[in-house]
Formats: sequence, C-alpha cells, structure tokens
Amino acid sequence: MIHNYLGQTMSFELVYKKRESLGIIIDVYGNVQVQAPRGTTDERVLQLIEEKWDWIQQKSKEMKDRLLGQKVKIYDHGEIFLYLGKEYPIMITQDINTIQDYVVFEEDMLKIYVKQLEDAKIKQALKRFYYQECKKLVERSIRSYQKHFNTKPRSIRISDNNRNWGTCDSRKQLTFNWKLAMAPQQVIDYVVVHEMCHMFHLNHDRSFWRLVGKILPDYEERENWLALSSWKMTV
Repeated sequence: MIHNYLGQTMSFELVYKKRESLGIIIDVYGNVQVQAPRGTTDERVLQLIEEKWDWIQQKSKEMKDRLLGQKVKIYDHGEIFLYLGKEYPIMITQDINTIQDYVVFEEDMLKIYVKQLEDAKIKQALKRFYYQECKKLVERSIRSYQKHFNTKPRSIRISDNNRNWGTCDSRKQLTFNWKLAMAPQQVIDYVVVHEMCHMFHLNHDRSFWRLVGKILPDYEERENWLALSSWKMTV
C-alpha cells in the first residue's frame, strides 16, 4: 500500500494475521510491514501509520543507512557526530594560544578548539571529550542506581576496548567503553546497571537477567538501541 501524509509518501506491506493488535515491523532493508488482525479496516491501519509516521521514517532511514555502512568521517565544519544519542555538527576554531585542544557542547553543536588544523588533532580532541563525558555520565548513572545495590563498585574506569560496552571483574572493578557517551542516557543507564548486576552474578544466568529486569523492566528496548545503532558510534 502507498499512503500520503504531511506532503510525504510511504509505501508499506499490509499483512493480515491471527493476532489481537496491530504491529509494525521494519526489516533490515528498511521495508515497512504492518501486521493486522483479520477484519481490521484500512482506516485503522492508516491511522496507526500516521500516529507512528515520524518513528517509521526514522527507523526505516536508520536501517537503510546501516546497509551503506560507516562513512569515512571528515574533520571539517558541519560533519556530524553523535552525543547522548543525537546527531550534532562540529564547528572548528583554530587558536594558537590553546595549551590543550578541547571540545565543548554548546548551542546544539560540538565546538572544537585546536592549536593546529590537523585531522589527527581534531580527532584526538573529540576522543578526549568523549572519554571525559563518558566518565561523568557513567558516574552519574552509578550514583542514581546505587540504591538498588547493597555494595559499591571498587573502581570505575573508561577504556578503549571495542569488544565490550562494559565489563565487571570478580573484584567488582567496572570498565566502560568511551563510546557510550554517544548513546542516549537511558542506554548508558542500561550498560551501567548491567555491569553493576555482574557484581552479584558474574555470568548471564537466569538470576542475572531477573535482577536486570527488576531494575530496568524495559532493558531489552535499551539493549536493542545498541544493536541497531552502535555502527554509527564512531570518531
């Protein structure tokens, strides 16, 4: 089916199934499928499409972009980087008096101040910014969720380990990937809670997931954001 709304056009497949409610599925290619109970009117289907219009467009675009893969970053004005789950352009300023290159988030953009206009220097400044922000965001999240645990982490570290978003060892030392600063706060909270739960259950057994679910009932949705969007978290 094809539907026009707000000056835009969307095509989707309508499938009738033995189910109780309407559902929307977006596959890995960005194609949209609406699954509806038998007997559902077209008017109700289109109403759902319009209610979820922005979400469908966004998710479909994300899946199509993912197929194209990561693009090479350009360290120049206007290039887009993620911060707390949203995309922001960078603005670069050269200041020969700068002692250490740095980044500030201001006015819906990431402002980068460097002594030398070199890609490596700009990239290094961005990475340092994410390291610092990740440390603050993780520590804030730990303070927020500490009430659910009767023990505290022994130490908190930010690392460059791309294999894991977070780890917890037998000594209750927590380590987090600096790229988490690019994720939404609720996703950072999930990774933090996940690792804090490992202070009690070092493996992923049923007791572990029961504890995670008790603290964050929607943890699967948060985990899903990482699965779908982590490919964009790059510098």
